[in-house]
Amino acid sequence: MIKNADELRKKLGLVFKDPALFKTALTHRSFSSQNNERLEFLGDSILGFVIAKALYNHFPDASEGVLSRLRASLVNESSLAELARKHNLGEYLLLGSGELKSGGFRRDSILSDALEAIMGALYKDQGIDACQEWIEKLFAEKLKGLSLENWQKDPKTQLQEYMQARRLDLPDYSLITMSGLAHEQTFKVKCTISLLPESCFGAGVSRKKAEQAAAEKMLELLKEKQ
Repeated sequence: MIKNADELRKKLGLVFKDPALFKTALTHRSFSSQNNERLEFLGDSILGFVIAKALYNHFPDASEGVLSRLRASLVNESSLAELARKHNLGEYLLLGSGELKSGGFRRDSILSDALEAIMGALYKDQGIDACQEWIEKLFAEKLKGLSLENWQKDPKTQLQEYMQARRLDLPDYSLITMSGLAHEQTFKVKCTISLLPESCFGAGVSRKKAEQAAAEKMLELLKEKQ
């Protein structure tokens, strides 16, 4: 049985002038054509801005690359789904019968989209200041737990140290393709490690940048598997 949305709203500390917006934020496209996809699109952009601003202020000496990696660690699908589960958001979602039967209320993508849709709904209802304040409270614990100690290191170094700490073979990087004119080439690289059967791919304007991109994706995959 789907729980009453007002119960979730109160748990999240939210008050809506237009309650219909909150209900729409919890409505998956499998349930109705009046669903949360547009609000999720809006919330995704707002979340990126609010977290970027918070990181910029919290880490005044961090480089653009470090700030980007920190932001990615907070606003990715897995991180958002974790926050959604903390508040049992899945129990309040309006899903079609097919999604209910397949366990859609537990799926990371559906949970993270709904959380971003709530952000979009709050912005529509009360503007950016109220939205920013709520997002900062929602992410307060995650923001507090961040440290620059590891994030100052580039992804290849992080991945190498991760494998070394476990006495495993170092990551293997192989060039898959190299295309484009000499002054604007694109490199595609594959990264494999002995710890996982999956490979990760990265692209960049140099082989080094492509390897860094592949290593970053492998780190994200390792985090998901933990």
